[in-house]
Amino acid sequence: MSLPGRRHVSPETVPTSAFGWGQIKFLCDPQLCHAEHLTIGHVKLGPGQGHLRHNHPGSEEILFILEGEGEQMVETDLEENGGEPQLFTVRKGDLVHIPASVYHQTVNTGAGTLELLAVYSPCGPEEVIRALPDHELRPDDGAWTERACENLPR
Repeated sequence: MSLPGRRHVSPETVPTSAFGWGQIKFLCDPQLCHAEHLTIGHVKLGPGQGHLRHNHPGSEEILFILEGEGEQMVETDLEENGGEPQLFTVRKGDLVHIPASVYHQTVNTGAGTLELLAVYSPCGPEEVIRALPDHELRPDDGAWTERACENLPR
């Protein structure tokens, strides 16, 4: 007998969640890997794309920038404690830590695709993201290309 869930995941084997702000492929979550404590998403934002200020109640988030350049906002504290927006530029190799429930946003300010890994702990934000009204689930559609990000609505 073996543990449930996948131990190896290739991006081309999972569906793409597309939105007006970009795309995400969940590479590890409770559905796919039977992960109990974390979710990992591979995110791509085309030039000028990004998501508005939001938070993930009860979940911390790590963003690791794989490619591109963007503007990141992370508030200095929880909203109820008077958190203030802190803006900074992010580039390939940078890591951003977002404490649980803290508001944040990411916008691609570069000429190419902003690509990042988003890690959530504990699990949960993936279900909220999939329930967003502009969510479009694209089937197992192979590897991403620059063109895929260019075709998203802005």
